[in-house]
Amino acid sequence: MQAITVTEPPLLESPMNGPIDVTEVLTAIAAYSGDDIGYTLESWWDLWQYDGDWKLAPARVQLACYGPEFDNGTERPLHEQEDLRIDFGVDSHYLPRPDLTGSGRMTESNIKSMLRLVHELDSTLPVAKRKLETESGENFADRLQQVLSGSRSN
Repeated sequence: MQAITVTEPPLLESPMNGPIDVTEVLTAIAAYSGDDIGYTLESWWDLWQYDGDWKLAPARVQLACYGPEFDNGTERPLHEQEDLRIDFGVDSHYLPRPDLTGSGRMTESNIKSMLRLVHELDSTLPVAKRKLETESGENFADRLQQVLSGSRSN
């Protein structure tokens, strides 16, 4: 949890093991609220990954929620910054690899999982603007379109 901007030191860092108890999280952050507060939760979820064979394995995901007066580090004015940022980690979990058998099906499953999380958050949180990103920092939608058009032409 941070106040004012992402460049400030955290107000609170609290590691939690195992399944998260929402009541425990809400109790921990209750003393910190305001329009200039940013909350970040880093966790893991199961995605299809290839390591000699396809298997479900933990992959990092990070959710960051920002108050309307919190500067989340973008160069946009505060009123144009997103309320929620979802970092899905490594792009390769969501990009098909034509060289691997079953890649299309497994990638499709991972993308459906990603979209399900986004829709659940949208229906639960009062989010006006959100940003989905991956570790590369590139526009994921553009990158996915580029990979899909390249695989269709082969």
